[in-house]
Amino acid sequence: MKKTKIIATIWPSTDNEVSIKKLCESGVNIIRFNFSHANYDNARLVKSRIDRLNESRETNLSALLDTKWPEIRTWDLVTKIQFEKWDIFKIFVDKIKYIEEWKNLFCDYEFLVEDLEIWNIIEIDSGLMKALVKNKTKDYLEVEALSPCLIWSRRHINLPGKKIRLPWITPKDKEDVLFAIENNYDFIAQSFVRSKENVLELRELLDANNASHIKIIAKIENKQWVENLDEIIEVTDWIMVARWDLWIEVPIESLPIFQRQMVSKCLKVGKFVIIATHLLETMIESPFPTRAEVSDVFNSVMQKADCLMLSGETAMWKYPIECVEMMRNVIVAAENQIHYKHHDFENQWLNQRDIEKKLLIRSSVFMADELDVDAILIFTRSWKLARLAAWFRPKKPIYAFSWVSSSVKYMNILFWVEPFFLNTWTPSYKDNMVLSINMLLEKWKLTKESKVIAITDIQKDGKEIPAIEIITIWDFF
Repeated sequence: MKKTKIIATIWPSTDNEVSIKKLCESGVNIIRFNFSHANYDNARLVKSRIDRLNESRETNLSALLDTKWPEIRTWDLVTKIQFEKWDIFKIFVDKIKYIEEWKNLFCDYEFLVEDLEIWNIIEIDSGLMKALVKNKTKDYLEVEALSPCLIWSRRHINLPGKKIRLPWITPKDKEDVLFAIENNYDFIAQSFVRSKENVLELRELLDANNASHIKIIAKIENKQWVENLDEIIEVTDWIMVARWDLWIEVPIESLPIFQRQMVSKCLKVGKFVIIATHLLETMIESPFPTRAEVSDVFNSVMQKADCLMLSGETAMWKYPIECVEMMRNVIVAAENQIHYKHHDFENQWLNQRDIEKKLLIRSSVFMADELDVDAILIFTRSWKLARLAAWFRPKKPIYAFSWVSSSVKYMNILFWVEPFFLNTWTPSYKDNMVLSINMLLEKWKLTKESKVIAITDIQKDGKEIPAIEIITIWDFF
């Protein structure tokens, strides 16, 4: 059983029920819908398939909607343009004055001319072509291509080091968030987060639509995170190291340093962290990854991230299932090399009751090691006990049980927590324990000789009282 969770992006090559089941069986925990490309009809259909498979207990998958959010792009082209090194061309910002001749481009960012100076660099098509600003007028920039590239319509533009003046939640983004609410998504990955205000604006939109239960994953994709990471971590639920755009915004040789810094900071303060993009990119078209990709996955696991995310690898082309299997195998190999020391984390966002639960969980995790139990069982309504346990990076597997379906979905993303839904939950602690143990015995997770530590929130007079117990399975039979 792997400890690090896997997020996989779904698209036509994997959006049928057979493929969804195979993704789950291969090790996927969360399905990502990329709304930079998805459409509502298809997303609604695929989400209903996942819901149906979850209800029949054939899968246990959570759903993540990844927003498009404001971005800068070129305009539509009649044909592709082949740029050569040293080509001089114009990038217009006024559609009326845009001249479709030779190799000119149009950019939809109205402040492009104002924000850039001569000798600034523009990254086109996610960095495939760099262009140097040579001259500027009120209508366009005159730039020089620094590398050859074939450019097609709607290519992404990055302006490294520049603070972008874009509206935060666009009408399209709001529609996507409302779609996520309507279709019961569990997570929203918020693209291009630059400050805590961005996250708070999304949270306000969720609250206003009775959807505060949806968890926010802030994607760190530009240089402004350096200044604002602490405040972003404070207000978000998860952090994603989104390396696709980040490597364009920062020197690529510094990307591993920034990744390590972000992961370390999240672990220190008890925030969950996801590493994404280009982990096994070669497997879009090849049945095998490169050695460098395997090392990248291995090192990401060694940094103790909660999740790794696959994008194009599972969304298109030939080897989506093989890619997940490869990632799972590398994850397990890396985890076998790690000595998890249960490092503590700060209490700055925990109330007094949470701190009490945290101390109970910490004692349980260390006790599980000393007694060499087979597993830790957690019974939780709100999933908080499981979340605290995952932060301590346990050495023993955690089987978490809840009668709240949304809590089960949230626990899918937690480090080495395998969640189960108890649809026959009763007020009797013993009955729930017997039901849960039987479930684990049927799934060969435990045997009757197993010893476990059980942690539960006992309900009394409307209050939760956390308790811990050491159990030998034989005692219940």
